[in-house]
Amino acid sequence: MTTHQSPRPAATSQQESATQPFLSLHTTVVLLTALVIGLVIGGLTFLTGAPAAAAVIAGLTGTGASTPVLRSLIR
Repeated sequence: MTTHQSPRPAATSQQESATQPFLSLHTTVVLLTALVIGLVIGGLTFLTGAPAAAAVIAGLTGTGASTPVLRSLIR
């Protein structure tokens, strides 16, 4: 009498669901690209002689504005 054992233990399905990435690759690329764009805009704004607070606001605005555009462009 032989018993049939499945090649994968039952705990593997729990481990697979636990190892899902926190962010998808698409989301990571979009957010990192938006961050770089915001840093460049903020840095260039600061180099023009604007106050640091204005450069931070410009960088945050650039990051926020570029995120939906990048989401639609990067597929």
